[in-house]
Amino acid sequence: MTDGRRRRGLMAASALLGGVLVLSACSGGGDGGDDKAESGKGGDTSQSKVDEAAAKKTSEAQIKITPKDGSNNASINNSAAVTVTKGTLTDVTMKTSAGTVVAGEISADKKSWKPDAQLERATTYKISATAKDADGRAAHENASFTTVAPANSFIGNFTPEDGSTVGVGMPVSINFDKAITNKAAVQKGITVTSSSGQEVVGHWFSPNRIDFRPEEYWQGGSTVTLKLALDGVEGAQGVYGVQQKTVSFKIGRNQVSIVDAQTKTMKVTQNGKTIKTIPISAGAPENKTYEGQMVISEKFKETRMNGATVGFTDDDGKGEYDIKDVPHAMRLSTSGTFIHGNYWGAKSIFGSVNTSHGCVGLSDTKGANDPNTAGAWFYNNSMIGDVVVVQNTGDKQIAPDNGLNGWNLDWAQWKAGSAA
Repeated sequence: MTDGRRRRGLMAASALLGGVLVLSACSGGGDGGDDKAESGKGGDTSQSKVDEAAAKKTSEAQIKITPKDGSNNASINNSAAVTVTKGTLTDVTMKTSAGTVVAGEISADKKSWKPDAQLERATTYKISATAKDADGRAAHENASFTTVAPANSFIGNFTPEDGSTVGVGMPVSINFDKAITNKAAVQKGITVTSSSGQEVVGHWFSPNRIDFRPEEYWQGGSTVTLKLALDGVEGAQGVYGVQQKTVSFKIGRNQVSIVDAQTKTMKVTQNGKTIKTIPISAGAPENKTYEGQMVISEKFKETRMNGATVGFTDDDGKGEYDIKDVPHAMRLSTSGTFIHGNYWGAKSIFGSVNTSHGCVGLSDTKGANDPNTAGAWFYNNSMIGDVVVVQNTGDKQIAPDNGLNGWNLDWAQWKAGSAA
C-alpha cells in the first residue's frame, strides 16, 4: 500500500470512530452537522443509524414514584405511590431501610400501585418499580424517601370511639400531642356533621384541645361523623398533621338526669319525661358539689378513690379517705367529680343529708353485685355521654373545660372560641 492510500484509509477509519465516540458522549448527536459535512452523504451517517437502533431498544413506559427521590417529612398516608404511562406495571417492591417488606397491590389496570396500610413515622422507605411498554420493553425506576418524624408532626387523640353509641351530651373532643398555633388551618381540616342536620361548631379550650358540639344536645338516634383531613396541614411552624380518617358514632336515647342538692334527689328523664327519682347525697356544706351541666366521660364498675389525689389530705399528708372498691362510679369532671355508689354511709343519709367531699352518692352495696340498689340501677341505665345536671349546691359552676362540660357555655360564647 502506498503512503497516500494508507493516509486515506486512516482518515476514513478516524471519521467512523469519531462518530461512535460522539454518540457515546452525547446521545443527542450535538455534532451531527460536522459529521454530515465530513461524510458528504446528507445525514445518512453511522451515528444516525446507531441512534435509531438505540431508540428501538428503549422502553416507552414512563414510571413515576412519589414522593420524589430523597424527600424528607413525607406523608404517612399518601406519599407512597407508583404510576405508569405508556405501559403497565409488572413489579413493585417497597421495603424499609431495615429490609422489612411493605405489602402493596398493583391496580387491576396495572397503571398504579400503593401500599396496603399506613406507613410508619420517621422511617426510610425504598421503592423499586418495573414496567413494560406495548412492545414488551422494560423500564425501571427507583426512589427512596423518609416519612415525617414525631418531632415534626402532630396527632389528635379523639373521643368518642369509632362505632360507639353515646349519650346526647357527648361532644367530639380532640386533644393534640403538640400545641397548635395555626388553629384556623387545623380546624379547617376537621369536619363534624350530624345526620340530624344540626349546626356543629368547634371551640378551642387551649392550643392542645378543641371540642365540637351543636347548640342543643345531639338528637337521639342521629349519627355523628368526624372527618380528619389533617395530613400535611402545618399546625405549628415545621410541625405537620399526619391523620387522614373518617369515624362515626351513634347517639342513643335522650337521657338527662337532674340532681337537686336541696331536695337531695335525682330525677332521671328520657325525652323530657321523668322515668325514676333517686335519693342522693351530694357534697357537704364544706365540700360542695360543682353546679352545672356535666357529661359522663368514664364508667367503672369498681374503682379506687383516694382523697390525696384531689387535694383532700390530713395533717400527715395522707388522704382524708382511701376507698379501694367504690362501686358503680361514673366520672363527671377531670378534677375528680363522680356520681357513684356508696356502701359505707348509712342508708338514712340518702335523700336527707349531703355528706360527700363533692361527689354525688347513691345507695349501694359492697362488691357492686346487687342489681337492686340505686347505684347499680343508675349505672346499668347510663352510658358515656349522658348528661347529669347538678343544681342548688351553692357552689360555683363547673369550668367548661373541666371534663367534657362545654355545655356550660352559651352558644355565643361557644362560637366565639372557634378559629374558623
